[in-house]
Amino acid sequence: MKTLIISVDLGEPDYQAHADEFVMLAKGAGAEIVASIVARRARPDAAHFIGSGKLEEAILVADEAGAEIVLFDQPLTPAQQRNLERGFERRVVDRVALILDIFALRAKSHEGKLQVELAQLQHLSTRLTRMWSHLERQRGGIGMRGPGEAQLEMDRRMIGDKVRLLRERLARVQRQRTTQRRSRSRSSTLSVSLVGYTNAGKSTLFNALTRADAYAADQLFATLDTTTRRVWIEGAGQVVVSDTVGFIRDLPPTLIAAFRATLEETVQADLLLHVVDASSPQRDEQIAEVNKVLADIGADDIPHILVYNKIDAAGYEPRVERNEHGTIARVFVSALGRLGLDGLRGAIVESGQIAGNNAFTIENVQS
Repeated sequence: MKTLIISVDLGEPDYQAHADEFVMLAKGAGAEIVASIVARRARPDAAHFIGSGKLEEAILVADEAGAEIVLFDQPLTPAQQRNLERGFERRVVDRVALILDIFALRAKSHEGKLQVELAQLQHLSTRLTRMWSHLERQRGGIGMRGPGEAQLEMDRRMIGDKVRLLRERLARVQRQRTTQRRSRSRSSTLSVSLVGYTNAGKSTLFNALTRADAYAADQLFATLDTTTRRVWIEGAGQVVVSDTVGFIRDLPPTLIAAFRATLEETVQADLLLHVVDASSPQRDEQIAEVNKVLADIGADDIPHILVYNKIDAAGYEPRVERNEHGTIARVFVSALGRLGLDGLRGAIVESGQIAGNNAFTIENVQS
């Protein structure tokens, strides 16, 4: 779908990284980017976010480029989205809706689809107005997957009923997960969860550790559904390793809530492997974003190891680093090149013993 991207520079120091990430999100959703505009503002305009003058310029660019849809790299209020769509006479998809759309595209399991649909409905419930009438001729495409346009015809009561039903189904899934965790606990199985920023190489590491074949690709949110495997690690015995969804800056709150059942694999872990893309110029900011989400879901007090992945691209050698207390703090590996994995396994054994409670959780690794 021919797409105009509007990027807003609000003076933040990490603006360019944010803008580049949004382009990756757009391409991941299948956008054909035909034009882009940068709007610089000290603060958002209440009516149009980018202001009426910039909107007029953007409309001309969209018309000349033949753009069919406008992607906005900031979250929009319902009023801002309505005003922008009236001006463009095209569908406008903000950052939140784009992330939800990618999740709808990638989710494969029944649980994953339920979680995505719940988040989409919660997002749409604030935007069900006559604002959609001028878009009825447009079908499908970015921002309309999953519940999509069918939900636009529902009233709030029907959406409320659907949300309650989805929550009940997810609650049943959550109870099933709790039962499974209790079963693992009774069998003294260690549990480890792989966590990290999206596209840090978690799924590739998961595959290397467990000899599994979880989907791994060089794109944001390549893997959405939790994958769990048992693996034998000398010194630790049977270990349960969980591969879950990666994090991203400004993850929609509705999505964090909807994925809480899946993220509980992380909350209940005995050890987190925080996978970092060692070659990324934004790795420190990405580490901070992951830590923020871990705090949001109550997992910030779980023992963790920073796993610097992609060392072959960053020019590092495999090694294990300890902090001033002699505790393992960082492990440097290449999941793709299978470098440093023995050191990581040793770190898992040592950290698992320190964590105690005879259970071990490997952090989810996702490409």
